[in-house]
Amino acid sequence: MKRNHSRQGKVKTIVVTAVLSAALLLQGCGDAEERTESSSKRHSKSETAMEDFEGEIQATEDFEEMYVSDMAVSGTNSYRDSVTSEMAVAPSGKEDGEAVTDGRKLIKNVRLEVETQEYEALMPALESQIQHLGGYIDDMETYNGSRYSDSEMVRYANLTVRIPQSELNEFLGSVSELCNVVKRNDSVNDVTMTYVDTASRRDALRTEHTRLLELMEQAESLEEILIIEDRLTSVRYQLESLESQLRTMDNQVDYSTVRIRVSEVKELTPVLEEEETLGQRMHSELRDTWEEIKEGLADFLVSFVANLPYIVMWVLILGVALLITLRVIKRKRKKKEVE
Repeated sequence: MKRNHSRQGKVKTIVVTAVLSAALLLQGCGDAEERTESSSKRHSKSETAMEDFEGEIQATEDFEEMYVSDMAVSGTNSYRDSVTSEMAVAPSGKEDGEAVTDGRKLIKNVRLEVETQEYEALMPALESQIQHLGGYIDDMETYNGSRYSDSEMVRYANLTVRIPQSELNEFLGSVSELCNVVKRNDSVNDVTMTYVDTASRRDALRTEHTRLLELMEQAESLEEILIIEDRLTSVRYQLESLESQLRTMDNQVDYSTVRIRVSEVKELTPVLEEEETLGQRMHSELRDTWEEIKEGLADFLVSFVANLPYIVMWVLILGVALLITLRVIKRKRKKKEVE
């Protein structure tokens, strides 16, 4: 009986132990599943947050493209009037066409070929007039001639002048009074649409830059900060480039470029106000021919006098050589007669 009772006690102990072990195992599995599910949820939330954040970045880029597109399609005229309002009204006292009108951005360039008989007086007068009108000389090349050159000693100058566009006509008029204009070439480049498109792009980037700074304050992870900083760098680079382009165009519009070729001449080219008659043409040609003959004779005389020492030297050398040759011939003849 005691043996049976002992066996029953061992069986009960084994059963209880098995039940407890199974319960602990089930509880551990449940906790592991909960931890796995919690980790998965947190990872899923992180991925969702990053997707939402990247969506914000993409939204700013999409807004930029949409902004520029809308400006190009529907808002160009009104925006053009706003960005060029300072240029829309000509200054008082100026005639029409002396300044940019109707809000347009016009780049004006002029090329002049002029001649003068008073070169030394003309150059200071030109520089003084440029300064008086608020302009400046961007580039200047001068040549004062050389007596050792094969060509005739003629002075000339090449100038690149920047003149306020509102003063352009007055400057060109003063140049015509100071010297003889033999050739003039005007060109106008309308950059209004290019300017408006560039300004629209710049404004869109400014809006995106502001939005990115707001997102930077809301960023919580290092990955988000890196994404924003990368985009900010790109936006700032593009902004600097666009603003540089706008400043360049503004300078080209505000200051017209005038390139002048100044030549010193002995006689000014006559300006023909009306067609010459046959007699006038013949007289003009004969006069020009006679002037060329006189200049040719004068050049020959100057060249002859300048080279006279060389001529004398060669005459002496040739004379000595001739005398020696004649003596040698005489000696040979005398020898033949003696023989």
